[in-house]
Amino acid sequence: MVGCFCIHTKTVKIDRFDYDLPPERIAQEPAAQRDASRLMVVDRKTRQVTHSSFAEIGDFLPANSRFFRNNAAVLKARLFGQRPTGGKVECLLLQPAEDALTWWCLLKPGKKTLQAGRFGMDGEYRAEVLEMGENGNYKVRFRPERDESVTELSERLGIMPLPPYIEREEQDPRREADNERYQT
Repeated sequence: MVGCFCIHTKTVKIDRFDYDLPPERIAQEPAAQRDASRLMVVDRKTRQVTHSSFAEIGDFLPANSRFFRNNAAVLKARLFGQRPTGGKVECLLLQPAEDALTWWCLLKPGKKTLQAGRFGMDGEYRAEVLEMGENGNYKVRFRPERDESVTELSERLGIMPLPPYIEREEQDPRREADNERYQT
């Protein structure tokens, strides 16, 4: 009963998926009660669409269905720093590279930060940009001022990476709640 949209052609015209979504219709925070989230159900046989809530998902699943719970935590993976020139850097941690202090990251601005070769936050950490990867990511070696891992550094100084359509000002009081609300 619950299905997915499958494409069986070799060429997909992605402009068919374009649509206007007014900004006021984009949720800026999750539902206060998680199981009250909306649920769209598509019957694959009849193509009938019904709307329900996640609390009712059991009504739509076959008997003996199994759920697997993901209990991995989302890392506060957005770190901020400065290049030696004083320019701001935003660093998004993607995954560890060859050791605990070297990570693949997205950098903004990437090319300027690569040219500078380093960035950091006074009294907190220094980072050296080692190379640019094939996908526009960068290998960065971190040197925290404290005896801590990059994960510990990010949990202490980083912020939760939210999708770009969720807007938060730097001092938005909702940021603290985001740390809990956007966990898996």
